[in-house]
This record gives sequence, structure tokens and C-alpha cells, in this order.
Amino acid sequence: MLLRLAYLAVTNAFAALRLLPMSDRDKDVEILVLRHQITVLERQLGGDTRVRFTPEDRAFLAALLTSLPREVLRRLRLLVRPDTVLRWHRDLMKRRHARTCRPNRRGRPPTVRSIRVLILRLVRENPAWGYRRVHGELTTLGIKVAASTVWEILKQEGLDPAPERVSITWADSCARKPMPCWPAISSRPSEGPR
Repeated sequence: MLLRLAYLAVTNAFAALRLLPMSDRDKDVEILVLRHQITVLERQLGGDTRVRFTPEDRAFLAALLTSLPREVLRRLRLLVRPDTVLRWHRDLMKRRHARTCRPNRRGRPPTVRSIRVLILRLVRENPAWGYRRVHGELTTLGIKVAASTVWEILKQEGLDPAPERVSITWADSCARKPMPCWPAISSRPSEGPR
């Protein structure tokens, strides 16, 4: 027993010497972390031999310990490795960033009103065009919009997105198209008199 008492006295003296170069803030953090680890262990008394940290425990320990340099973290008596604590902190920051960057609305953003008006105008002026043709014309104009968006806009307006919107006869179609300009002189070389 006397030998055990001498051993404890020497080890505690070295532990006290280790605390001398630490700042008061680092000592307070270490005390808080050790107390919290004791609380976690007390919650699990008689249970599983493996220590299980709840997400709240991980967040608390990560918030406390990330302010300390790695050398100090390695000297602390933690139930987990210092790299694990740093990973918890990274995960915590990642979740926080993801939560703040999440858009308020889910799904695809609404189509700009001017594009919607242009689509309806193209369909009104060219009733034989289907949604794919309108999409192709918008792409030619440099407007990036999906063909399915054009289809959705036409459906919302009560228009059939297919070219069968208006039944156009062949004669109507020919009447609308400009007449081709045929050359007055044939392109074939003329043969002279024989």
C-alpha cells in the first residue's frame, strides 16, 4: 500500500507539472471536457462496454475542443481520438452550412415571366409548332430552357403541346409559305442547234 501511495504521488506531481505551461482557458476547457465525458460514462453504467456519444455530446465536445491546438488535444485524456473530434467538428460545420444554404423552395425554380411570354407568343404566331420546335427555336435564340418546361407552360395555358393543336391542311400550309424563287434560266447547259 505504501508503494502504491508513492506511485500516485509521483504521477500526480508530473500531472501538475504538465498543467503549468497551459493557459487558464485551456485548463477550463479540459475540465469541462473531462466532466462531460464522466457524465456520458455515468449515463451508460451497466450498459454496453463501448462508449456511445449522442449527437448533442458530439456537438458539445467538438465546439469545446476545436479551439485547442492539436498538441494539446493529443495530451488530453479523451475517450476518442483527437482526429475523431475534428471530424465531428467538420461534420457539424458541413451540416450548418448545408442548412443555411438550403433554398426556401424545393424543386426547380419558376420560369422567368419574359420566357413564358415568349413561348406563348411563338405558339400563338406559329400554331403548327409543337413544344419541341418551340424549344429548338428558343435554343437558337440562346435561351436555355428544357423542352419539358415548354411542355409544362403549354399545358398550364390549356394548349395542346403537340403540333395537332390546329389541323392545317396542305393547301393552308403551302399558302403560308413563301413561293420558292425559281431561276428564270435553267441550270442545265443549253444545247445548241443540231
